[in-house]
Formats: sequence, C-alpha cells, structure tokens
Amino acid sequence: MEQVNPAADRDVVLALNSGSSSLKFGLYDVGPTGVVELTTGAVEAMHFQDRLFERIEAALTEAKVPGPTAIGHRIVHGGPTLRRHSRIDDDVVAQLKEAVALAPLHGPASLALIRLAEAHYPALPQVACFDTVFHTTLPEIAYVLPIPRAMSSDGVRRYGFHGLSCASIVRQLGGELPDRLIIAHLGNGASVTAVKAGRSIDTSMGLTPTGGVVMGSRTGDLDPGVLLYLLREKGLDGSALEALVDNQSGLLGISGVSGDMRALHLAATEHPDARLAIDIFCYSVRKQIGAMAAVLGGVDMLVFTGGIGENDAAVRRSILGDPGWVGNFAVRVINAREDEQIARETHIVLADTGRL
Repeated sequence: MEQVNPAADRDVVLALNSGSSSLKFGLYDVGPTGVVELTTGAVEAMHFQDRLFERIEAALTEAKVPGPTAIGHRIVHGGPTLRRHSRIDDDVVAQLKEAVALAPLHGPASLALIRLAEAHYPALPQVACFDTVFHTTLPEIAYVLPIPRAMSSDGVRRYGFHGLSCASIVRQLGGELPDRLIIAHLGNGASVTAVKAGRSIDTSMGLTPTGGVVMGSRTGDLDPGVLLYLLREKGLDGSALEALVDNQSGLLGISGVSGDMRALHLAATEHPDARLAIDIFCYSVRKQIGAMAAVLGGVDMLVFTGGIGENDAAVRRSILGDPGWVGNFAVRVINAREDEQIARETHIVLADTGRL
C-alpha cells in the first residue's frame, strides 16, 4: 500500500466507526474544497482484536488507495469535560476512561480501538469525534435533569447522542435546511432530535445512550420506580440492572425473539409478541416526534436515517400514521454519513492543532 504525503492543507483520513456487532471504516481524502471517498468496508466484531488493522490494510491495498495520514474515531461519550472534537493524547485518554461509566456498552471498545490504532500507526495523529458534540447547544431547560442541582456538578445531565449522524444530515441538507427539523435516527440504537435553525435544542437520549425511545435491546425511558422495585423486591444488584436495561430489554425483551427489526418482521405472523414489539417501537418513536414538534412549535421537515430509518418503509409508515395534527411537513429519507463526518471533523481538528 502506497504511503503518500498530501498537500499541507489535506488529510487522508481513516475513519473508524465501531458498533456493537461490527466496525465500519472508510478512507477519505479531505481538504478545504471537499471530501472524496476512497473506499469503505467493515470488519466483524469478533475480529477487533484479531489482526484488525492487518485486515483493514488488506482491504485498502485491494482497493488500490493510499495509506492514511490520520485516524478519526467515533466516540459515543466524552463525559462532562470533552465537549469538542479533540486530538487524542494521554490527557484525552484519561478523560475517556473516566467517561466509560456513562457509556459502558461503547467506551471500553473505543479505548481498545485507540490503543490498537496507536500501536499499528504510531506516527499518525488520532482524533476523537464525539457523538455528544452536536448537542452542546441544548438549552438549560432541556439538559438539566429533575434531580438535586448539586449533582449537575458531577456531569449528571442530558448529553444526547447520534450527533455525528445529525451533523451529517444538517450538512447534507445544506440550503434546504429548514428552520424546524426533526431527525429520527433509527437503528439498534435510536434517538429523535429537535433541530432549530441547524442547532440541537432537544433530544430523546439523556445522560447515557440507554434513554429515550425503545431500542433493540435497551429499554429507552423507563419509570425509575421499576428499577427500585427490582432492586428492593427482586434482589437485582447494579450489574444485573445494567444488563437488564442495556442487553435484555427493548425489542428483544418484548418479543422474546430478537432485537433485530428484520427478524421481527419475519416472525411477526407467527409470534404475536414480535408484532407487539414492532408496534411498541413505532409508537415510542411517534410519541418522541410529537414531543419534539411541541418543542419546535411545529415541524417543517422530518428526516428518517439510520439502518431502520433508511431501509424499513413499513416502520416509517407506521410511525407517521396520520400526522395531520402537526400540519403539513416534508418527510425525507437521508443516509447517515457518519464516517464521512468523522473524516471532516478530523481534518478540522488537525487544521487547528497541526498535523505532526
């Protein structure tokens, strides 16, 4: 694989986007005039520790593209202190370790990936691109949680997630960006965000990516009394409650079949609970869209994105129902370009901090 030195104002960015089951990657040539996608691919989660970067480099070589000059990582949660996309150094890594408690499904894998990338590409700069950054514009009325105010100093607040997806949607809309936009990012993780004049003003996920709408295996919003009941009456400890709300609930818990919407569609005719899980998911998303419409004072456009949002027309129809009560608005399906957004943000950070 050829290693190149791009112009001083350009970067060849390897964007790494790790999920629960796979790692998506993309190589992008990024500069002040735009972004060129060079190649994309994916590696199954089981191979994360098994010669991961050798597999990625083999894919880059097969595609006959240059080697990267920088690495960009999607990081779900930066905690209370990392509130902008940042070049990764020892201090940033220390803060990411502290933030693991706020995203236990994602944080450890992200840190492991950073270590692997540093070992394989020790001379290349790495940049952390946070899903929470898009939501730093949330007003106080939206981010303050109804708990004792003293806890806010410990970073207990609404953060919001899927920010790289939201930022990519706003960028893609460009001159068509409406004043009142709702983005429904629907996948194994799902959230709904209210965007006013290009700025996030409310979003369904809160302190962690567990809250909000019903998800693949996550509860979404849940009466805290349920957790207290399970703690007090059923003897569940913190670890058991964490497993319950993150890994055993949502579509999986309701259906008893799967947390994958595609599997539920196939099972729905024979398994009533699979049909119920789909209906509850759509109902949950529809309620959040209604809430965001109230926050915005109406809707000009609703965008569906994410794996379910982009590909499942039946779910979209069920969510929309009869939306006449909020007036007429445009409905769009737009592909989330998170990897490209990672590359763009990485280029911006390196332009500001230097490439060495």
